[in-house]
Amino acid sequence: MTIDDIFSMMQAGASKVTFEDRLKFDCGDDGVILLSQEGVSRVDTDADCTIRISADNLGKLLTGKLNPMTGLALGKLRISGNPAVAMKLASLLKG
Repeated sequence: MTIDDIFSMMQAGASKVTFEDRLKFDCGDDGVILLSQEGVSRVDTDADCTIRISADNLGKLLTGKLNPMTGLALGKLRISGNPAVAMKLASLLKG
């Protein structure tokens, strides 16, 4: 799954959820995806929380093939900023 595929998937699901914070997925050279009240964008700006993860692992995370806690433990993702924002993502993934 490419970053463009992930972005499209997030855009399609954005209307189904309300996200009040700014959560950025930093996929290195592949780019960023920002979730905010305004929706989903590819703009690299400040966020309340940043998750550094490869595009491949982000695809796995969003499709349930990578458990967030396992990803953290194995170093497949790193969280900076407000961890409570990242925890909200888990509830969005379940819903």
